[in-house]
Amino acid sequence: AAYHLGKMSGLSDADGNPTGGLFGTAVACMGMLSTAAYVLTMDIFGPIADNAGGIVEMSDEPESVRAITDELDAVGNTTKATTKGYAIGSAALAAFLLFSAYMDEVSAFQGSLFNTVDIAIPEVWIGGLLGSMLVFLFSAWACAAVGNSAQDVVIEVRRQFSEKPGIMTYQEMPDYARCVSIVAASALREMKKPGLLAVGAPIAVGVTFRFYGSLTGQEMLGAKVVAGMIMFATVTGILMALFLNTAGGAWDNAKKYVELGAHGGKNSEAHKASVTGDTVGDPFKDTAGPSIHVLIKMLATITLVMAPLFLD
Repeated sequence: AAYHLGKMSGLSDADGNPTGGLFGTAVACMGMLSTAAYVLTMDIFGPIADNAGGIVEMSDEPESVRAITDELDAVGNTTKATTKGYAIGSAALAAFLLFSAYMDEVSAFQGSLFNTVDIAIPEVWIGGLLGSMLVFLFSAWACAAVGNSAQDVVIEVRRQFSEKPGIMTYQEMPDYARCVSIVAASALREMKKPGLLAVGAPIAVGVTFRFYGSLTGQEMLGAKVVAGMIMFATVTGILMALFLNTAGGAWDNAKKYVELGAHGGKNSEAHKASVTGDTVGDPFKDTAGPSIHVLIKMLATITLVMAPLFLD
């Protein structure tokens, strides 16, 4: 809608080529970003309510207080899902603008017009499939990273409980700094694979198909395959991010709903199942989902910067 409304403005460049569509998309992107204060306010509500619940539980407050903070936390999960929708929307618009800039840059370097991507070309289709697969592999690695880091924390907590039994009776202080250090170090270590995948995949695909195109006589094949890869990765990433953000929040709220007394309440079979679901939901909504916003913008930026590598 933003593209077509901008196109109706009749704006054009010095050569007479219409540019109103991109201008309309850029204005829409800026309009979404102008609501940053509102989005941040809604996003911050969730962590505040979540931390309040943790403080209530650690300070041994009555169950009635915890019930109130659980309800607030459930509302916070919903507001966070809403704000993540804004984030993926702005990321999609930004990726579209970067993709258009990539096509213009390829045209400028190559000296010929490049404004269409033909997915009927087998190599371009393969690039698109690789782009879609990239999103799923990135999400899987992000979720696995959370599980590995959490296991390190579990081992450390068990060690502290065995060495300091007074922690459970509030007579000894836990070593919080040690746990924070483990999480920070593990997060940096586990993000190597997803980071290298996001940066290296488009470069590897573009360079590989550039040489393949030179051998088979197909002009600009590397640039075309990368364009198909970015198109498919962006579309798949948008849908995947929406799914992860919404499903993760739903799993978290399902656990809180059971803890309020539904389906047998705490310690019931339903509660055990909901805790397992929340264990999957947390990396969905707090790690993999938001990371895809960064992924699709990074892919578009990397291809824009590295475009000369993909040309003959």
